[in-house]
Amino acid sequence: MNTVFNIIVIVQVLSALTIIGLVLLQHGKGADMGAAFGSGASGSLFGATGSSNFLSKSTGAAAALFFIATLALVYLGNHRSAVTGGVMENLPAASAPAAAPSPAAAIPDTSAAPAAASAAASGSASAAASVPAPSTGSAQSNQIPK
Repeated sequence: MNTVFNIIVIVQVLSALTIIGLVLLQHGKGADMGAAFGSGASGSLFGATGSSNFLSKSTGAAAALFFIATLALVYLGNHRSAVTGGVMENLPAASAPAAAPSPAAAIPDTSAAPAAASAAASGSASAAASVPAPSTGSAQSNQIPK
């Protein structure tokens, strides 16, 4: 499947380059206009158009090949199997830097304070000793400078 995909990409690129070359080689329609006014090549204003020549037929064939290759690439791209995996799955595992502690970790848990107060009121000293008292901040913030 990968080989077919690569061949179609090569065909598409070559047909695109062929279209570019053939368009650049073709003679423009506006170039005949000067000859029509002075040389009398034909009775019409823009000269004799005539039938299409080899270059324009080749350009049409290369354009048809380009569009067919593009449609084939779209079809293969949409129906590709998921066995190959994604691009990010083949990367080596890198260690992430240590994360800074979140602000929620610095805030003490005050949900245990009502349990400690009720245990102290009932006279159970062991329950009150096991639950730490909530802190109100650093020791320096409680002191008043004199």
